[in-house]
Amino acid sequence: MSEANKHLVRRLMEEAWNGRNLEVIDELCSASFTMVDPSAPHLAAGPEAAKAYIAAMIAAFPDLQITIQDLFAEGDRVSLRWSAEGTHLGELHGMAPTHRRVCVSGQAIYRMADGKIEDDWIIVDTYGMLQQLGVLPVN
Repeated sequence: MSEANKHLVRRLMEEAWNGRNLEVIDELCSASFTMVDPSAPHLAAGPEAAKAYIAAMIAAFPDLQITIQDLFAEGDRVSLRWSAEGTHLGELHGMAPTHRRVCVSGQAIYRMADGKIEDDWIIVDTYGMLQQLGVLPVN
């Protein structure tokens, strides 16, 4: 089961995020799929909300590419450590494009149920990203 669960998360990264195939989310995620991201506290639930979240990030960083650094699974949980690189060419949460390239790291834990992704808890280095964008000072 752990390998099958890792496969779902890998497909989410490779097909939805990197491949820009947002329709695959309907296949990978449950109808009640939830995302929890402290940097985006008002996320809606469901596959359409996940598509909107990913589409917004891709609009802000059209060349965004995610690299899987580590992928572990145990029981109904999958842990992912990732990095993402992209150029800020579109609006991001009301922020005008800076045209700066960023490299951001993050982690996520996914919970699976009935062969689909049910929950996604995300932690992103938002502070580091804002420093790279020139919004916050670099110490």
